[in-house]
Amino acid sequence: MSQRRASLADLARTLGLSASTVSRALADHKDVSPATKARVRQLADELGYQPNQLAAALRRGRTNTLGVLVPHIRGHFFPLVVHGIATEAARLGFNVMMCQSNEDVDQERRNLDLLMNTQVEGILVSVANTTQDTAHFEEVRRQGVPLVFFDRVLEGFGNEQSSAVSIDDYQGAFEAVSHLLAQGCRRIAHLNGPATLSIHRHRHQGYLDALQAQGFTADPALTITIDMTQAGGAAAAAQLLALPALPDAVFASTDVAAVGAMQVLKKHGLRVPQDVAFVGFSNEVFTTLTEPALTSVDQRGEQMGRTAVQLLHQLLQGETPVPIVLQPELLVRDSTLRG
Repeated sequence: MSQRRASLADLARTLGLSASTVSRALADHKDVSPATKARVRQLADELGYQPNQLAAALRRGRTNTLGVLVPHIRGHFFPLVVHGIATEAARLGFNVMMCQSNEDVDQERRNLDLLMNTQVEGILVSVANTTQDTAHFEEVRRQGVPLVFFDRVLEGFGNEQSSAVSIDDYQGAFEAVSHLLAQGCRRIAHLNGPATLSIHRHRHQGYLDALQAQGFTADPALTITIDMTQAGGAAAAAQLLALPALPDAVFASTDVAAVGAMQVLKKHGLRVPQDVAFVGFSNEVFTTLTEPALTSVDQRGEQMGRTAVQLLHQLLQGETPVPIVLQPELLVRDSTLRG
C-alpha cells in the first residue's frame, strides 16, 4: 500500500509552526530566519515533500496547463499529433493534461468536465465519432475557455473563442483516387467511416469528384460504410467478394481498414496491386511494412499538433486566428504501382 504524500500541514504540525511560516520558509522568504528555513527544508527532504504545483498555480490565477482530448491513442497518427502538441506547448511554457474519449461521446463530456474543473487555460480537441450534440462544447464556450479543434472538426462551430486545424481531406482523397485512375483502375471501391465525422464526408466527396473529373460514375455498391478498424476492413472485403464484379482498386479512409481488407482479398487469391490496388489514409508506421507496402495519404500529424497549440496561444493572447487547413501528401508505394 502506497504511503500518503507529505503535505504542508504535516510539516507545520511536526515542526510546531504555522502552515504560512512553513510556506514562506520553503519560498525562501526574507521574513523567516535562516535557522527556521534550515529546519523546514531538512524535514521536507526527510519526508519527501513535494509542493502542490496545481494549488499554487490556482492561487496565482494561472495554471499554465492546456487540456488535450483525443478519440484514442492507438496507431501512429494521434500519438504523433500529441507529440507535436507537447513539444510546442513546452516551447511556449505550458504543461499538457491529456484525456481520451475512446470514441464515446459520454466519455468525451466527462473528460471536458474534468479539464474544466482542473481550470486548464484552453482545450485542444478531436471529437469522438459518436459526437452529434455539441452542447458540451457550447458550455466550454459559454465559460470563456478557448477551444481549438484538430483533425476532427465540428463544422459551423466557431467564434472569437475557438479555431481549428485540419488536413484537406477532400484533396487527399481526390489525389488518391486520381492516382488509382492513372494506374488504369476503373472500379474503385471506397471504404468510408461514419458520416457524422466531417473527415469522412470530405474524403467521400473527394472520391466522387475524382471519378467524375475523369468521366466515370461511382457505383453506389462500391461505397461501404464501416468502423475504421482492421475488422471493419475485413468485413468490407467480404462484401466486395460477394459482388457480381470485383473492384480493381480500394480506397480506404484509414490505413488500418485498408490493411484489414487487403489481407482478406489476398487470402482469396487476389494479387495486390495486379488484381486489386490499395490506398489508405494516415500514413501509419506499418504502411511501409505491409506486403506490398501500402500507398497512403500523409496527414502531417506533428505539424497539426504544433499548429493547434499555436492557434490556442493566439486565442489566449486575445487574437482571433483564422482556421488552418494543412495540405496532405500522397505517398506512392507498391500497393498501387502496376508497372
